[in-house]
Amino acid sequence: MRTNVPATLPAGYRIGRMTRDEAGLLDTWAAEEGWNPGLSDIATAWACDPDAFIALRHGNECVGGGAIVAYGQDAGFMGLFIMRADVRRQGLGRVLWHERLRRLRARLKPGAPIGMDGVFEMTPFYEAGGFTYLYRDLRFQGDAAGTLDPDAVPLDRVPSAMVDEYDAAVSGIRRPAFMRAWTTQPNGQGYAILRGDALTGYGFRRPCRSGHKIGPLYADDAATAERLLGSLLSGIPGEPVSLDVPEPNAAALGIMKDLSWQQSFGCARMVNGTAAEMKVAFVYGVTSFEFG
Repeated sequence: MRTNVPATLPAGYRIGRMTRDEAGLLDTWAAEEGWNPGLSDIATAWACDPDAFIALRHGNECVGGGAIVAYGQDAGFMGLFIMRADVRRQGLGRVLWHERLRRLRARLKPGAPIGMDGVFEMTPFYEAGGFTYLYRDLRFQGDAAGTLDPDAVPLDRVPSAMVDEYDAAVSGIRRPAFMRAWTTQPNGQGYAILRGDALTGYGFRRPCRSGHKIGPLYADDAATAERLLGSLLSGIPGEPVSLDVPEPNAAALGIMKDLSWQQSFGCARMVNGTAAEMKVAFVYGVTSFEFG
């Protein structure tokens, strides 16, 4: 059931595309919320899709915003939904959220899936807005300790078409431009493992406000995921690291248990429209809670 949404904002408020400086505010607000964004996450997403950043303004001042990333016209993702603390609980965020969904839906083919990772307590609101709950994504944190696998190949040496195909097979959507930009972020590191000429998994590590995040981490099986994870951790010994794991992937949860990493956060993976055919058993680390 759709919630009742006010038809108009109060006087003085308006919704529109963000400026690049306003998008930087989302990064600051996300850090204040404890989301620990990657140092280049905003810049990377902006370079791929500047139309994805939507602002709520009071006068000329940005007081809220969020991202509505379009992977071409075939799929989209909503994230980074933040209202400045002093304008919360006034119904403004509800209007902004529904307007973001309307704008993203207009950019996509009818029925195209729109994904999101929403905080657990907001699940009823998102369901009322037309999203269906799929499963939980759980964030685990630990200190980096690993060994570089002798067969791990730096990701930038793997043909991009091969990586694109693997991502599409796992995620169920095609997003080559976004993923190429994501996995070439400054000061990041990616590795892949191949069997003959076939890619069997890959992962990417990026620096954040505090420590590092790994995502995506995709693999055919747990053994390959462990080899990739160890390789990614080997370059940052002792650094704090986080990894977001789909709860249905029992093998991924087993790796977290073996490493004694602690669960620190989580989100509900949800979809509006027909869900893409994601191979969750291949997902050992989600790419991003904010951008998909």
